Amino acid sequence: MSEHVMIIHRWTDHYADYAAYIDHGVHRVSYLTTERAARHLPTELASAVRLVDSTENAKAVRDAIASLVERIGPPTRIVALQETDLDLAAELRGEFALPGPRGEELAPLRDKLLMAQRLAEAGIAVPATTGAPDHDAVAAFADRHGWPVLLKPRRGTASAGITRLNSPEELRDHHFPADGDLLVQSWLPDQVLHVDGIFTGEGLGAWRASRYLSTCLEFTTGAALGSVEIDDPELLRRVEEITTATAGAMFTGPSVFHLELFASDTGTLTVLEIGARPGGAEIPFIWREVHGIDLMAAAFAHQTGAEDPSARRVEGPARVAGWLLVPPSAPLPCRVRSLTTRHEPGRYAEVLPEVGALLTGGGYEHAGARFRFRGGSSAEVADAVQRTARDTALRCVPVDPGDPAQLVVVGCGNPPYRKYALDAVASRVDTALVQHTDVDWQRAYVGDRFRVADTSDPSAVTGAFAALLAAHAGPGAVLTWDETLLETTAEAARRLGLPHMSPEAVRRCRDKLTTRRLLGAAGVPSAGFRHVRTAQEALAAAESLGWPVVVKPRALAGSIGVTLAADADQLSHAVEQALTATFPGIGAQDGALVEEYLSGPEISVDCAVFEGAVRVVNVAHKRLGFAPYFEETGHLVAPWRAEPWADEVQAVVTDAHIALGIRTGLTHTELRLTPTGPRVVEVNGRLGGDFIPLLGTLATGVDLVAAAADIALGRTPELRPTRDRCAEVRFVYPERDGVVQALDLTAAAAEPGIVEAVGLAVPGSRLLLPPRGIVPRLAALLAVGETPEECAAALDRARHGVRHSLTPLP
Repeated sequence: MSEHVMIIHRWTDHYADYAAYIDHGVHRVSYLTTERAARHLPTELASAVRLVDSTENAKAVRDAIASLVERIGPPTRIVALQETDLDLAAELRGEFALPGPRGEELAPLRDKLLMAQRLAEAGIAVPATTGAPDHDAVAAFADRHGWPVLLKPRRGTASAGITRLNSPEELRDHHFPADGDLLVQSWLPDQVLHVDGIFTGEGLGAWRASRYLSTCLEFTTGAALGSVEIDDPELLRRVEEITTATAGAMFTGPSVFHLELFASDTGTLTVLEIGARPGGAEIPFIWREVHGIDLMAAAFAHQTGAEDPSARRVEGPARVAGWLLVPPSAPLPCRVRSLTTRHEPGRYAEVLPEVGALLTGGGYEHAGARFRFRGGSSAEVADAVQRTARDTALRCVPVDPGDPAQLVVVGCGNPPYRKYALDAVASRVDTALVQHTDVDWQRAYVGDRFRVADTSDPSAVTGAFAALLAAHAGPGAVLTWDETLLETTAEAARRLGLPHMSPEAVRRCRDKLTTRRLLGAAGVPSAGFRHVRTAQEALAAAESLGWPVVVKPRALAGSIGVTLAADADQLSHAVEQALTATFPGIGAQDGALVEEYLSGPEISVDCAVFEGAVRVVNVAHKRLGFAPYFEETGHLVAPWRAEPWADEVQAVVTDAHIALGIRTGLTHTELRLTPTGPRVVEVNGRLGGDFIPLLGTLATGVDLVAAAADIALGRTPELRPTRDRCAEVRFVYPERDGVVQALDLTAAAAEPGIVEAVGLAVPGSRLLLPPRGIVPRLAALLAVGETPEECAAALDRARHGVRHSLTPLP
C-alpha cells in the first residue's frame, strides 16, 4: 500500500520542490498550507489539499487534518520543513504513532534553555543562560554575569521577541508578558557566524560556514542583514571541530542543521544555538543554486525515511556564496513608495517587492528586498554584498490600519448591470477605479481617483494600483466583479500583498475542465465529462456518458456556446458552437467539454468566503430559455433554509470551495437539484451577475456588494439577514433579431410590486437571439413580494407594459 505523506507547508516562495522529492503518482501526498503558500506547490498532483489562514492556528489546523484523514486515510509520514512547524509535526507523529522526530527528541532543539543546558553538559562553550520568569531572576543573573543581558523567548525564531537590557533601570521598565516563557543570556560582543549543512548521524556531511555582516538582532531594528561564506582554512578547521561536537551532542540521527556561533577577537568559538532544519533567509537557494545541494530534499528524506541524496561530504568552498536582506525604511505595516538599487558584479538573483506593495512581515521571506551573490572568494562576495546594501533603498510609508481605507475597483461593467454595485461600494468606502477607458458616468463615485490602464496586463494594473495608493496612508484593497478581469486583478493583488482570491483559485474556476477534474478528485458531486477536440471525440464521449449531453467551451461566460445535444446531428452543431464561440475579453482554451446532462431545477448560490469559512448568503432559482441553448432569462431569490435540499447544498458548495482552494472573496456557484441530490455545474470567483446581488439585498437585506468590499478590506462581512421575502428579475427579449428603434418602460415601472425597470438596449442596438448574439435583452424588470407567486404576477403585468419598436433583420 502506498504511503500517505502529509506535508505542512508555509513558505510562499519556491523553497522546496516536493514534486522532485516524492512520486505523487505512487504515493498519496496531501498538503496542509495557506492560500499564499500554495502557489508553488504541485497541488494538481496532490491527493488532497487543505488551506488554513495560518499553520499556527491550532483549531484550523486540527480541522484540516481531520478532513485530510477522512478524505484519504491516516498519514503514514508527516513532513514539516519550516522551524515554526516542527513542534506541530512532532506532536502529530506522537498522536498517529508515526516514525520521525517526536516531542521529547525535538524539545532540546526547540527550547533554547534546554539546548544550552545539554551543550554545557557536553563540555561545549555556550553563553551563560538561565530561565527568566520575572525581574528578580534577571537581576540576579546580571549580578552574577554582568550587563548587558539578552532576554529572549525559549522557543523563538529569527530573533523575534529578543530584547537587550543594558542596566537595572532598563530592566525595571521592561514589561514581562504574562504568558511569556523566557530565558536570560549573557550578551557577547563577538562576531556571529552560522554553519549550515547535513549531519549524517555519524559525522558531518556537506556543510558551509558563513559570517554575518551584521546581526539578526540588528535586522529587527531596521539594519540590513547580510552573510558571506568563509574561505579561511584555519577558521573553517576550528568551526568544523565545534560543529561536529555540537551536532553529535544534539542529534540522535541524520538531520539538516543551522548552527549559530560567536567568534571572539581571540579566536574563541561559542555556540549560540542550533536548529534541526535548513537555514532561513536565502540559504536554501544559494545551496541549491551555487553548491548544487538541496537542503530541503535532505530534510524531506530524513523525515520520510528515504535515502538522503545530498549527504555526501564536499571538501572546500569551490564557490563562495552570500546573501542580503534590505528591510523597509518604515515600521511594518508599510507600503512601498520606491525602490532603488544598482546592479553589482557577483549578484546573480534578487527578489524585489513591487512599488505599492503592502509589507506586513512574516519572517525573512517577506522582510523587504532579497539578494543572492556568488564569487571566487569571501572578500569578493563581501564587497558585492556591502555595496548592494549601501546602494539599495527601500523607501516605504507607514500604513495606519485606523485611517480611512481606499478600495480600487478594476473594470466597472455597463451602467444598467453594475451601477448599483458601484453605488454600494462608494457609499461604504473611498472608491477608486482602474479601467481601460477614461472615466465617464463613474466620476460621480470616484472623483479624480482613477487610472486608465490595460486591464488585460497585470503589470499595468499593478502600476495603476500603486499610483492610486501611493499617497494613501490607510489600508488599501482591490475588487472586481468583471469575469474577464478576475485573473489580472488576482495577480496584481498578489504582487501588492492585498487580500484577494488567489490567481490559482481564479484559474481553477475559470477553466471548467480544471474545475471538473478537481471536483471529481475531491468527491464533490458534479457532472461526468470528457475533454474533446473534434466531433469524433465528442461522439465517443456522448456514447460513453449517455444521451443527451451538454457541450460547452472551457472558459467563456454567460452560457455562451453552451448547447444541449440529443443526437449525433445536434452534437456536431453543438461542438462547432463550443469551439468557435467567443466572449469579449476572454481567450479561448484548447478543446471543449462534453458533459452528462443533469436533470432537475437549476439554482445559483452566492457565498461570502472569509478566512476560509464559506457562508451561503442567498439562493436564486434560475429561469432558462431558448432551448437547446441555456440562455438565462431570469432569476428568483426566495427563502431557502427550510427546503429539503438546503443542508446538502451547503455541504456540497463548501466542499467545492475547499477542492478549488477558495478562501477569500464572493463566489457564485451554479448547481442542479437532480433526483440524486445537488450537483455542481460551475463555480465563479466573483459576484453573481444579472442583478442577483441586488435581488439578494431586496430579499434578505444582506448587501453582497458591501460584503465583497469588506472582505477585500480584510474585515468580517455583515451577513445577518434582516428580512426573508422574494425578489425576482425577468429579462425582456425581442421577438426576433432586429435593431432597436425605441424603448419605453414607463408603464412597466408603475406596476405594483415592481421596484425597478431597467433599460438594457438603447436605440440603434442590434440584438441577435441565441445562439447568434450575447444576452440580447431589451430590459430587466425587478419585482419583490412575499411569495414567488406575487413576484410572478407583478412581472407578468409589467411585461405587458413594456413598449418597444424594432426594425427586423433578415
